[in-house]
Amino acid sequence: MTGKFGPRYKVPFRRRREGKTNYRKRRALIISGLPRAVVRFSLRNSWVQIVEAKLEGDHVLVSAHSKELARDYGWKGYGRNTPALYLVGLLAGLKAVKKGIKKAILDIGLRTPTKGGRVFAALKGLVDAGLEVPHSEEILPSEERIRGEHIAAYAKMLEETDPARYQRQFSKYLEKGLDPKDLPKHFDEVKQRILEAMSRG
Repeated sequence: MTGKFGPRYKVPFRRRREGKTNYRKRRALIISGLPRAVVRFSLRNSWVQIVEAKLEGDHVLVSAHSKELARDYGWKGYGRNTPALYLVGLLAGLKAVKKGIKKAILDIGLRTPTKGGRVFAALKGLVDAGLEVPHSEEILPSEERIRGEHIAAYAKMLEETDPARYQRQFSKYLEKGLDPKDLPKHFDEVKQRILEAMSRG
């Protein structure tokens, strides 16, 4: 028998079979010799970690999570949208710089890179914190998107045209006492809290 399942066929590593790890990309990142800035998100939250590869496995040097934004800095927005990813990246970057980490390489896992996407909002946060991460400026989201102005504009439109849908779609914001139309202002406030807290700590 020849072909895909012939005598030379090798069973892929479990994480590759499960679609969790691209080992070719991972090897290239590790060979760089730099810590990896790992950006990941689930259905509700996001996190950024600065990870160093060791023979015994990955060693997390720094970590920041969207739950941390809510708990420590009063973030009331969604945990995995563009503004949240930026803030998580900023927080992780500030922590890394305080630990003496100067450079990292971006690791977005199996996600397809999309210009202006959320993972690159996290990258922008890392860079604004002072961490050097190789990238092209054109892939970063605009300042307007990072502040959530597109979300605020959509909320305003929806409130005027379909109030019931507005209430449903932004129920989590409203439950926390945040008018989604005020998201850019709220973003600025939370960003300032992070900067002030990290400058003191």
